[in-house]
Amino acid sequence: MNDVIVDLQQVSKYYRNVQALHPLTMSVNAGEALGLFGHNGAGKSTLMKLILGVLASTSGEVKALGHCPRSNGAHEYRRQFGYLPENVSFYDQLTGREVLYYFAKLKGHTKVHAESLLEEVNLAPAANRPVKTYSKGMRQRLGLAQAFLGSPKLLILDEPTVGLDPVATSEFYHMVDRLKTEGCAVILCSHVLPGIEGHIDRAMILSKGRKLALGSLDELRAEAALPTEIMVSGMAEAEIKTLLNGQLTASTWLPQDAGRERFTITSDHKLAVMKRLLAQDQIQDLQLKQPSLEDLYHFYLSSTHSRSADTVSGGATHE
Repeated sequence: MNDVIVDLQQVSKYYRNVQALHPLTMSVNAGEALGLFGHNGAGKSTLMKLILGVLASTSGEVKALGHCPRSNGAHEYRRQFGYLPENVSFYDQLTGREVLYYFAKLKGHTKVHAESLLEEVNLAPAANRPVKTYSKGMRQRLGLAQAFLGSPKLLILDEPTVGLDPVATSEFYHMVDRLKTEGCAVILCSHVLPGIEGHIDRAMILSKGRKLALGSLDELRAEAALPTEIMVSGMAEAEIKTLLNGQLTASTWLPQDAGRERFTITSDHKLAVMKRLLAQDQIQDLQLKQPSLEDLYHFYLSSTHSRSADTVSGGATHE
């Protein structure tokens, strides 16, 4: 699918004397998940509120599902939005079931659908308890259930895994992946980077209201040109250095890990080095560790890169 669900063209936002978002152009397609990353105050919340129609942009054009989210009649298609804020809050005296029934009615969905979501997020056994008795994780799961109401066409999730245990986190990503296959566009904002990269198609990194990077992880890895780590069992350090004919220096060698020799190599030498190592009979194990999303995040937010990006409106892009 390549239907554009979210489309921003040179969108900016000013708060009095503060430029919260510099001119930004980006899009999210149906069936695509975009990871949104950045430090506190980077502009992530402002961007999400502009897409939801909670805020009006200072300049530029915002479209969601083909419409301006603040236009007349916007409430009709905004029913196809799903949104989980960073800090979920419900009426504490209502039960979990009553809360979800309420949101289902607002969005024009049935109680039967609400019940199925209570089952999916494993809240059915506690559905008749007041929300004030819920733990943080239970409140988060209730928030996820209301965001998933109606199989939304656009799903915006702000720190969705906060308070979730590993099993609930895995189940959450399973639900997101399923919605993606049904054509939902997902914007997922999180500070918890490990585990997320297998569930996003592209990543966008913001800093001080500027877009530093936007692209698939492969595209960002190619641009960042961070070294790849290789771990070898069955060959000694000296043998590997001799085999690779001086390609490795002291600065690329890492301390042993569980008896494995470890070193880094540049991306342009990666394939050649792997082929040469795999041709050796004494090799017992060979592992490759590419730069992770966390590595890329720290690279793009490094002071040197951030300063260079400040001189270019919008920063690095991969559209």
